[in-house]
Amino acid sequence: MTIACLLLAAGQSLRFGTDDKIATPLDGTPLGLHAARTLRSLPLAAHFVVTNSIQLDWSGWQIVRNDRPEAGIAHSIALGVAAARRSGANALLLALADMPFVPTAHFERLLAHDRGPASLAASSDGRHRTPPALFGADWFDALERLSGDHGARALLADAVTVEASPADLRDVDRPADLSANP
Repeated sequence: MTIACLLLAAGQSLRFGTDDKIATPLDGTPLGLHAARTLRSLPLAAHFVVTNSIQLDWSGWQIVRNDRPEAGIAHSIALGVAAARRSGANALLLALADMPFVPTAHFERLLAHDRGPASLAASSDGRHRTPPALFGADWFDALERLSGDHGARALLADAVTVEASPADLRDVDRPADLSANP
C-alpha cells in the first residue's frame, strides 16, 4: 500500500488564546514540529501538512495551505485528502500537530493495521477512539464530505483500536496543557 501522512496544523486554536499554538515552544521546539519530526521518521510515501502558518520550517513536508481555518477541521481534512489522492496514496495516516507526545512506536502499530482500501484503525486510551488514525482509500470520500469542526471521530466508531497511554494521546488545547502532568 502507498500510505501518505496527513498532519493537521491549521486550526484556529480558540481555547489557546492569542498566541500561535503550533509555534509555541515546548521543550525549546515549536509545538507543531514535535509531531512533524516524529512522523517524518516513518517511511511513508508522502508527508503533507495542512497549515495556515508559514512561520515554521516544515522541512521534508509538502505544505497544503488552508487559508480558511474558520471553516473547521473538516476543511483541513478535505484539503489533505485531496493532496493525498493526487499523490497516488491509497491510505492515509491522519495526525494532529497539537498531539506532540505520540511516540513513533504508536504510529508504527497503527500502520501495522493496513489491510488495504477498507483499513480503519484509531488510537484509543481505553475509553475513546481518537486520532491519530489510519484510513484506507475506501474512506477518502467520507473524509472529504465531513463538515464543520467535528473532524473524523464519527467515522472511527467501528475502527480497530490501537491502545496507547492517555499521556501519549493528550493534546494541547490551552497554554496550561504544555506543562500539565499527564
